[in-house]
Amino acid sequence: QVQLVESGGGLVQAGGSLRLSCAASGRIFSINAMGWYRQAPGKQRELVATITSGGSTNYADSVKGRFTISRDNAKNTVYVQMNSLKAEDTAVYYCNAEVRTSYIFGYSLYWGQGTQVTVSS
Repeated sequence: QVQLVESGGGLVQAGGSLRLSCAASGRIFSINAMGWYRQAPGKQRELVATITSGGSTNYADSVKGRFTISRDNAKNTVYVQMNSLKAEDTAVYYCNAEVRTSYIFGYSLYWGQGTQVTVSS
């Protein structure tokens, strides 16, 4: 019904930048919050940043001042600009979105398949 597809991951040197994108498609009536999470090897998935439909943002302390989340509601797309990357930012990055597929349904949470970000030191 709803698909989230991430793009923009890759290999970058420490101090560099990457911009991830996540586009939602399918049966979409409305989208509430969207977010980015990450999971490093051997660790639990953790919050990176979230953004509401109105543009309010929330960041993990570890990325504040370095990452910026944004969204384009017309394109059902969320972005995260990642600057000053560190080796500890290496992880698989996942996006999610609270999506309503019809006016008669509530919001359900959907996840993308993940994109690898590797920061070399």
